[in-house]
Order: sequence, then structure tokens, then C-alpha cells
Amino acid sequence: MKRALCSIPLVIAVSLPVSAALTVVADLGGEPTSDYFAAINNPAGEQAPPQSLTTPTVPATVAAMLPVTTPELTPGPVEQQPLFLPGMRATFLIGDDDLSRRWLALRRDRLLQLNAVGYVVNISEASALNTLKAHAEGLELVPVSGSDLATRLGISHYPVLISEKGIEQ
Repeated sequence: MKRALCSIPLVIAVSLPVSAALTVVADLGGEPTSDYFAAINNPAGEQAPPQSLTTPTVPATVAAMLPVTTPELTPGPVEQQPLFLPGMRATFLIGDDDLSRRWLALRRDRLLQLNAVGYVVNISEASALNTLKAHAEGLELVPVSGSDLATRLGISHYPVLISEKGIEQ
């Protein structure tokens, strides 16, 4: 009897008509994903056409996010700190300054190996972001405030690499 009574609300809930319209929260554009899936269901073994090797440019949606400032973070030395964050994707923080550009040039290969994503925490215009992207060839760079990370991790300077094992410069 208890089972029958417990299942009544479920039957009622399932039998009610549900019609909710989808709401688009944001459409940030992007690139078609068809090239990424070209090898799947490709019985003929056809090669996908090579993508053009052009200088990366900042989409209008990203340019609209500029300028980005993080008052808590400035260029400078960072003390190494151990962390235990299993599964965290390697992330690095840089800005539009000489120290960040030199740091990026010296560590680009390692950052590529780590599949690290870069947060550009202090940058004013799209042309500066285009220049950084050209230096970071192959790395993902996103202009974003680093205030929350700076507060949570107790850091005040960049450039810095944050990985599952720790914070390092």
C-alpha cells in the first residue's frame, strides 16, 4: 500500500504536460567544429583540408571584454608554493608587459606540453592581445580578471603558472 501511495506523485508529475521555451543566455560566436570531427565517420579516409596559417586575431566578442584590469596583481616575482589540486588544468597568468612577454617566450614549450590556458589579467586593447597571441602561438589566451584567483591563492604578482602541483614562476 505504501508503495502505491509513494508512486502517485510520480505518476502525476510524469503525466503533466511540460512545455518550456529555451532561453539563449549568451551567444559568443566561435568557430565551426566540423574540422575537429573530420576523422570520425570518414570511411573514404579523406584528408581534411589544412587550416590556414594566419596570425590570430581577437574576435569582436573578446574585444568587447577589454580593457581588463586586476588591481590585486602586478608584474613581479612570485614565491613558489605547493598545492594539491588534482585534476586542475594548468593555468598561467600574464599581462601586457615586458616581464610577461619574456616569461611567455621562455616557457611557451612547457606550457604547450601542459596544455595550459592563459589568463591575460591586465590588458587594455585588442591590438595588444593580438600581439600576445602571436607570441603564444598554440596557447589559448583569454582576457579575464584575476582578482578572485589572486585573493584565493594569496598571490599579488604575475607572470605565474598555477597547476595541480603548485604555484611557480
